Amino acid sequence: MKVSILTVGMIGTNCYLLYGEKGGCAVIDPGAEPEKIAAKIRELGLKPEMILLTHAHYDHTGGIPGLLDIYPGLPVCLHEADKEMALDAGKNFSTAFDPRGFALAEDGLRYLKGGERLPLDGEEIRVLPTPGHTRGGVCYIAGKYLFTGDTLFAGSAGRTDLYGGDMGALRVSFGRLLGLHGDYAVYPGHGPVSTLSRERRENPYLNHYHGPETSEDENF
Repeated sequence: MKVSILTVGMIGTNCYLLYGEKGGCAVIDPGAEPEKIAAKIRELGLKPEMILLTHAHYDHTGGIPGLLDIYPGLPVCLHEADKEMALDAGKNFSTAFDPRGFALAEDGLRYLKGGERLPLDGEEIRVLPTPGHTRGGVCYIAGKYLFTGDTLFAGSAGRTDLYGGDMGALRVSFGRLLGLHGDYAVYPGHGPVSTLSRERRENPYLNHYHGPETSEDENF
């Protein structure tokens, strides 16, 4: 599997194209600038098969309508606990960017529960529930790639003062990330790429975490 990174929108959201040798592609967190995303898809000769959301905040979802105009029928996958936020402009942070607000259309949404293994181009993407930044936050694991959304950043972690945020839940999610076996390349929702081994050593949110670690085998 390979990853292409695009930075989109006013606050620099990382949108990722995850794709295999045959060109099947998952678009992760298309927060804005759908034409820019589509241009990269065409440049790489990819065939989008799904949109994956790490959570339902507007800066991670705002490009979806435009992308669906270009690629109609793509399933949009998000955790069921973020359904309310996805469908409610007053709860998904969109009014901070546009007073008119923004909500996803429910048609085409595919709700995840966590633990799924989503097929892509002969490989699979595993869904790890990591609530805390939002109620339905998830990370996606594909091989040694870990897409953390706004759960974990390089040297930091997601805020919990917006609707659905819960620091207690986020600490439990840190335990799930710490329980993953081996190392992963960490692709966060904002900012630079890191590795899980570096974050274990240097990220104060993980480095100072003293709660229980849940092993990968227990999560999948």
